[in-house]
Amino acid sequence: MPLDSTTAALYNDIVHRNPAEPEFHQAVAEVLHSIQPVLQQRPELGDNALLQRLCEPERQVIFRVTWTDDKGNAHVNRGFRVGFSSALGPYKGGLRFHRSVTLGTVKFLAFEQIFKNALTGLGIGGGKGGSDFDPSGRSDGEIMRFCQAYMTELHRHIGPHTDVPAGDIGVGGREIGYLFGQYKRITNRFDAGALTGKDLNIGGSQARPEATGYGAVYFLEAMLAERGHTLEGKTAVVSGSGNVAQYALVKLHQLGAKVVACSDSTGTLHDPTGIRADILHEVKQVQRRKLDHYVELASTARFAPDRRPWDIPCDIALPSATQNELGEADAVSLAKNNLIALAEGANMPCTPEAIKVFQEARIAFGPGKAANAGGVATSGLEMQQNAARTKWSFEHTEQTLAQIMHSIHHTCLVTAADHGKPGDYITGANVAGFLTVASAMNTLGLV
Repeated sequence: MPLDSTTAALYNDIVHRNPAEPEFHQAVAEVLHSIQPVLQQRPELGDNALLQRLCEPERQVIFRVTWTDDKGNAHVNRGFRVGFSSALGPYKGGLRFHRSVTLGTVKFLAFEQIFKNALTGLGIGGGKGGSDFDPSGRSDGEIMRFCQAYMTELHRHIGPHTDVPAGDIGVGGREIGYLFGQYKRITNRFDAGALTGKDLNIGGSQARPEATGYGAVYFLEAMLAERGHTLEGKTAVVSGSGNVAQYALVKLHQLGAKVVACSDSTGTLHDPTGIRADILHEVKQVQRRKLDHYVELASTARFAPDRRPWDIPCDIALPSATQNELGEADAVSLAKNNLIALAEGANMPCTPEAIKVFQEARIAFGPGKAANAGGVATSGLEMQQNAARTKWSFEHTEQTLAQIMHSIHHTCLVTAADHGKPGDYITGANVAGFLTVASAMNTLGLV
């Protein structure tokens, strides 16, 4: 359905005001398409420029990050933090360190985060940040100095009641530790709730590293159950081989599925007998090497340089690398191979053209703002533990995560059906998130 004159005018204005930010435009267009029927039924939701306010960040911070490498050479990178909406609570969202990061990237991620966080029901707003710094090949000392330089500026913009960053691509427990250490040094406060994704010994939560991957699988499990399927005996393909992909693989194996392929920036690993989580962890987390080194430890595996995993036959797929990684041709290939369901482990990894193919083929499709909400949900649980100065067990945290993901699935399913789109999780996620945030915005007034 094309946008009507009102929403089309809004979208065109957003494109004009935010040039050269295609990912942000894409994210906004998807939401506007989903909520347009709701706006037609309830035009009062557009009062007081609510849509314009929703699509304009509350704040955008861009700053210079100057640091030195191990040889004493100075380097200059650009840092970002976008607080998009605090209607439901403090800004919440990760930091991404990757050479591809731009303001447009961060804005699209922060905009998606508004709706994702609203679906968790945890009272957290939407934000995101990062830098065009590339940690690949850098020493621990170089990464520490960069993180300290980054936080030297960022610290003035964050806090447990204002903005709570976490990790994302290129930012794991090591980086969060360096960032939090600098925050503590500068502020002279042990505000554990100022960042999440921390190590356990400095206020981190059990199950946080596993949360996004586990959560995506729980959402996938719920989608399959709705169609009378289980994960038992299913063949899966996962893109990426970082934190999300690794723990999605673990949970898929635990629930009876077999993951036969994963990938990184250099190519695709294929093992028909099933990829071993322990070897993958050793290569990527311990040795910090490229995926082709996996074959040195597993004789049944083959690595194909520059190949993507989507032409490998599978029942279920979890794109878990980066935005727009799965295009129309990939979707056609998956559909021809009788794909049953797909859950987005990354943020917006499927292009609009790919999504159309999946929908026309009646493949169950879980959008990232719902399917990969497990990470931010468990970050919210970490904030709860920090506020109470307590620690939960792994079992309790994972059980709570599973409950949240099944609740998100139920919310999306019911909302989609209530708005004439049964089984359309995109509509369900966008409309449910929008109605929650719109209600809060109206309650708060023009703030």
